[in-house]
Amino acid sequence: MSKEQKIKNFDVNGIAIGNNIFGLPFDSDESEVIVIPVPWEVTVSYSSGTANGSQAIFNASFQVDLYDPNVKDAWKIGIAMDKVNPEIRKKSDLLRKNVEKYISMLSDGKAASSNSTMKKIKEEVNAASLWLNKLIKERSNYFLNKNKVIALLGGDHSTPLGLMQAVAEKHSSFAVLQIDAHADLRKAYEGFEYSHASIMYNAIKIPQIKKLVQVGIRDYCEAEFELIQNSRGRITTFFDRDIKRQQYEGKNWANICDQIIKTLPEKVYISFDIDGLDPKLCPHTGTPVAGGFEFEQVLYLFEQIVAAKKQIVAFDINEVSPGKDEWDANVGARLLYRMANLAAKSKGK
Repeated sequence: MSKEQKIKNFDVNGIAIGNNIFGLPFDSDESEVIVIPVPWEVTVSYSSGTANGSQAIFNASFQVDLYDPNVKDAWKIGIAMDKVNPEIRKKSDLLRKNVEKYISMLSDGKAASSNSTMKKIKEEVNAASLWLNKLIKERSNYFLNKNKVIALLGGDHSTPLGLMQAVAEKHSSFAVLQIDAHADLRKAYEGFEYSHASIMYNAIKIPQIKKLVQVGIRDYCEAEFELIQNSRGRITTFFDRDIKRQQYEGKNWANICDQIIKTLPEKVYISFDIDGLDPKLCPHTGTPVAGGFEFEQVLYLFEQIVAAKKQIVAFDINEVSPGKDEWDANVGARLLYRMANLAAKSKGK
């Protein structure tokens, strides 16, 4: 059955009965947006559970109504989730146990430089992270070469580096817009080069990423702040505290969004750590922090980015840990749908 026939036969107002994400009837070839699931949480340093995020969002997606007031007939664009590579979860589960042991030893004052067990674990984790980055880059390139919009769904926030590297091979210049509670600019956090707390430190090593614009940051160390201050404008950070103080003093969110958008070039990659939202929307995420955005507030920013004729070249959503009630996954699924539609719209899909 052709895509046109599937559209004609699909009941957009009925219950979700399709076999792909959001209950849509389209396969990867027919879909303009491809979701790459990455169930990986090796270097999580607080609470675990994010490796379950992509599957939980898939399950929750069947409860999402498909009408999007910002994108006419959005569901017809087509969104499909790629098959999960079982080796990713297998390696994640195996290495996670070793990392928990490593972190415990680190807390006891031991160091990898003088402890053979810790040194071995660190080397294994760094090697596995390189393997994951290569795998994600190759899979991303496969779909980018088919002119698809890619959304990566973690897992912890270390997972999108391979996608960023793949995008850099297609675009000579773009910015990363980071929505996050944390700056993620730590160098080899806890000794792990590809830590979830080091994703943006690693991202700015990619020369095609000309700008990193961070929004909502409210938890960061002195070294990260100094890196931002000494970046000569390559990193622009809109701290949560500063955003809220502007609002307390009378500036509205639309004006602040204008400020953010003025820092962005034509092409934008969005990296969304779910803890950028108010913790009531993501209570089970790995490292929740008081403060953050409302759901529609951050989507308003994305809508204004598209209205300003910026192109969303790809995006990721990470650190969704479903918990027993799957509330976080419910929020994540709705966020994924709205972002996918906006990204497709920005590219004229």
